[in-house]
Amino acid sequence: MGTSLCTVGNDSKLAVLFTTFPKTSESFLQREVDAMIECGLEPALYSLWGGGGEFKGRRVSTFNKWRLVPLLLLIIPWNCIRRPRIVRDLFAGAFSRRAPSWLNFWENMLGAGFAGVAYRSEFRDASPRFIHAPWAGAPATAAWLLWRVLGVPYSVGVHAYDLYEHGGDWWLLEKIAHARFVRTSTLMARDELVKRGVAAEKIHCIRRGMAALPALKPLRSWRTPLRIACVARLVEKKGLRRQLAIYAALKEAGVAFTARIAGGGPLREALVISARAHRVEDCVEFLGEIPHGEVWTLLEWADVLIHTGVVSASGDRDGLPNVIPEAMAAGTLVVSSPTAATTEAVHDGETGLVAPVDDPSTWVRALNRLAADDALAERLQAGARSWVEENYDSHKNVGRLVALCRAEMS
Repeated sequence: MGTSLCTVGNDSKLAVLFTTFPKTSESFLQREVDAMIECGLEPALYSLWGGGGEFKGRRVSTFNKWRLVPLLLLIIPWNCIRRPRIVRDLFAGAFSRRAPSWLNFWENMLGAGFAGVAYRSEFRDASPRFIHAPWAGAPATAAWLLWRVLGVPYSVGVHAYDLYEHGGDWWLLEKIAHARFVRTSTLMARDELVKRGVAAEKIHCIRRGMAALPALKPLRSWRTPLRIACVARLVEKKGLRRQLAIYAALKEAGVAFTARIAGGGPLREALVISARAHRVEDCVEFLGEIPHGEVWTLLEWADVLIHTGVVSASGDRDGLPNVIPEAMAAGTLVVSSPTAATTEAVHDGETGLVAPVDDPSTWVRALNRLAADDALAERLQAGARSWVEENYDSHKNVGRLVALCRAEMS
C-alpha cells in the first residue's frame, strides 16, 4: 500500500460536487478527497445538502437553500428569455416521464436549483476547468446543467443506488451522455451501464480504497463463542431480518456466538422486536451508528464479519460495501450473500465464504467451519489480504481518477 500513480502538481481548477460532505457513513469519499490532495490537486468542495464547514483545513461550501427563492422569482423567468432551449428541455424532461420516486425527484430538483443559482457567482467567476460529481443524483444534475450553461466539462460517478433504486435515477442517461467519463467502483455497475447502452470505453471501473492497511491480526486460537460483527444501515437491502433468522439457526444448532450490529436506520425498532421473536436478544447487540474509528475497533474484536445483502422491493442493492474490504484487510473473516457485487471481492473458498441468504443452515455450516478449521481460516485470511493489497489502495485508485480529470483539464 501507499504506492501512488499521482503526478505531483498543483491544480486549483477542479470542482467536486457532493450531496452531503463530509458525512460519517461516506468515509470513502473523505479518503478520496485526501488522496486527491496528496496527488497535488486543490479541489473546490461543494456540499449541496447538509455537511459543510471545513475538511482537513479546507472550506466546504454549503448551498444555502434560501437562494432558491430568487431562482423561482427572477432567474428562471430571465433564463426563459435568455436561454429558452435549456429551460424548454428541462421542462420537457420533467413532464415527459415520471420520476422513479419523490426522493429522486427532489434530488434532481436540488441539483438543478444549485446550478441555476450558483452558475453566475461560484462557477462563472471562478471558471473551473472541470467538475467531478461523485454521485449521479443531485451532484450530476448540477454538473450537467453547469455544462449546458457554461460549457464546463464534467464526469459522473455511478453507484448501485443510482442504477437500481426504483429503476435508477430520473435523468441518468442524459447526464451520462454528455459526461466526459463515468466512474464506477464495481464491475457490476459497469456491466449494467453497458447493458443500458453506454459505450464501454467511456466507463472506468475504479475501486474505492484505503490509504493504509491495518496490521493483519492473528486468528483467535479459540473462537468459541464465535464473535460476529455486522456493519450496515438498518434498511431493507441489508437483509437484516434474514440475518436474525441465521442467528436463530445458530442458537438452535448449539453454536455459541455473540453478534454486534453497528448502524442506524429506520428498521431498528422492528429489528429489535424481531430479535426478541427469534429469541436471540441475549446474543445480539444493536450498537447504533458508530464513528468510523470505532468500526475498526469492532473489526478487531470480531472473528467474522457477515453481510446478508438482498435486493430490496424497490430494486436497490449494495455494490461492494466498503466494510467488506476493510474487514478483509484487518484479518476479520468474511461470509457474504452472493447478491450484487460482493463476490467481486469475496471469492468463495479463496478470500471468504459465500452463502445464500435464504438458507440459514448453509450459514450455520459456514460459520462452524470458520470457528473450528484453523487451516481454512488462515488460508482465507491470506487470500483476502492479498486481494485488498492488489485492488484497494486508495492512492493507486484515486491516482487513476486524478489522471482522468487532469487529462480533461489540460
